[in-house]
Amino acid sequence: MGFKSDIEIAQEAKPLDIREIGKKLGLTEDDLELYGKYKAKVDYNLLKKDNGGKKAKLILTTAINPTPAGEGKTTTTIGVADGLNKLGKNVLVALREPSLGPVFGIKGGAAGGGYAQVVPMEDINLHFTGDFHAIGAANNLLAAILDNHIHQGNELGIDSRSITWRRCVDMNDRQLRNVVDGLGSRADGVAREDGFDITVASEVMAAFCLASDIMDLKARLGRIVVGYNFEGQPVTAEQLKANGAMAALLKDALKPNLVQTLEGTPAFVHGGPFANIAHGCNSVIATRMAMHFADYVVTEGGFGADLGAEKFLDIKCRMANLKPSAVIIVATVRALKYNGGVPKDQLNNENLEALEAGIPNLLKHVENITQVYKLPAVVAINEFPTDTQAEVELVRTKCKELGVNVALSQVWAKGGEGGVELAEEVLRLCEEENDFQFCYEDDLTLVEKIEAIATKIYGADGVNFTPQAKKELTRLEGLGFGNMPVCMAKTQYSLTDDLNVLGRPTGFKITVRQVTVSAGAGFVVALTGEIMKMPGLPKRPAAERIDVDENGVISGLF
Repeated sequence: MGFKSDIEIAQEAKPLDIREIGKKLGLTEDDLELYGKYKAKVDYNLLKKDNGGKKAKLILTTAINPTPAGEGKTTTTIGVADGLNKLGKNVLVALREPSLGPVFGIKGGAAGGGYAQVVPMEDINLHFTGDFHAIGAANNLLAAILDNHIHQGNELGIDSRSITWRRCVDMNDRQLRNVVDGLGSRADGVAREDGFDITVASEVMAAFCLASDIMDLKARLGRIVVGYNFEGQPVTAEQLKANGAMAALLKDALKPNLVQTLEGTPAFVHGGPFANIAHGCNSVIATRMAMHFADYVVTEGGFGADLGAEKFLDIKCRMANLKPSAVIIVATVRALKYNGGVPKDQLNNENLEALEAGIPNLLKHVENITQVYKLPAVVAINEFPTDTQAEVELVRTKCKELGVNVALSQVWAKGGEGGVELAEEVLRLCEEENDFQFCYEDDLTLVEKIEAIATKIYGADGVNFTPQAKKELTRLEGLGFGNMPVCMAKTQYSLTDDLNVLGRPTGFKITVRQVTVSAGAGFVVALTGEIMKMPGLPKRPAAERIDVDENGVISGLF
């Protein structure tokens, strides 16, 4: 008997009317803006309503560095929420929205898998409620206003060679990475080099996800630096009088989207900045709203703990004044064997030697969470049918040496029932004292903050800065951006800046080649390695397998 695909499982589900899901949170139909029967937006003004002094426990799901073997972080996030639901807890899950680029490219969607999914799966993975289109429109409105300003006389004296603002589209389209525009007649604009980023890499997305309300969003959009004038001073969206109209485009998008898991657990799916360019977490508003209505909130950070968890803790928690109660670190036996040097086509065979060689990657992430951030953690082994008892016991023993328990997660095959063991350990951790602290403090210099992340979180011996990066850091400190947190743009596949170096390497340095400011989001971005803000499609894009029949039923999405 073959396994059902994710989309087949999702299409066979009988979801509840979204108004019923709203009732579980104490919401009336008037509190919901319905997008059909199974999706709704919830007004952020409900955050101002009294919730009886409820203090929710916030649970972060993160993982080891991703591998082609797959880890199942979102699947685990959803499954443990369903497990908590099975234990009778008032729980809400808060996730990022998927980008169309990865859906049609290599990665696929981001609505979970197997029997631990959020639905309606096709909608969530495709256009959903139109939030990303609104974010793209706001980004491109600013680009249009900027180029029009230069065309109409350039009152602000913008140096067109120093423009940093790029257009965006939510698609993997390498052809658009570098373009020349403004060609043609005098009326067609000023010719210049330009380029496109994918929408999820836009600073509008990052600012949107870190904003606390519409007025904060408008202020953040106003602080966006679009380029520099001939004196080298930054020019902002507010100076171009663009941020009011941008915020107007985002007014409805800012309302969190309410959906449900296959088992009827309420879920907010809202916002989705790239985790290797931006901070990789769902919106602050959705997280806060989830904590307003539930006793337990399960959320996730993008990619491995060196990116998603670091940014969730050092950027999002710092800005939104959040304190997690527990952290789940997801790993698979297969992925750990891959880290230990086993080729992808041999991962189904028991190999304790390779597993032992790969486990240090997991242990480094565990150490970071428990010793750098001082948070209680559990390792979730996302179970595959090919895992052997000896392999699972080896992982359990190694984690025990660090004082961290291991729970088997069987949520892909069994849904919430397969997440009960993990949920029980999470509940135990939530009652423990935790002395949460950041990796670095606000008053360090930008160089010191980058060095703290590289040495403490990645295990590097230090950081090399290119001359261009050094010059830019000095300039940004001089412009008053030195007090901001740092967002590291690094490969997700390795603790180093080289995607081919697996496991837990030592004796390496990180090279920062470029530094930019995302003043609207409120952080400085340090670029390492070959990180691109516009991915390309693979040789065989997932799009080739996606189809729709005469009844409008989609297939091949997974």
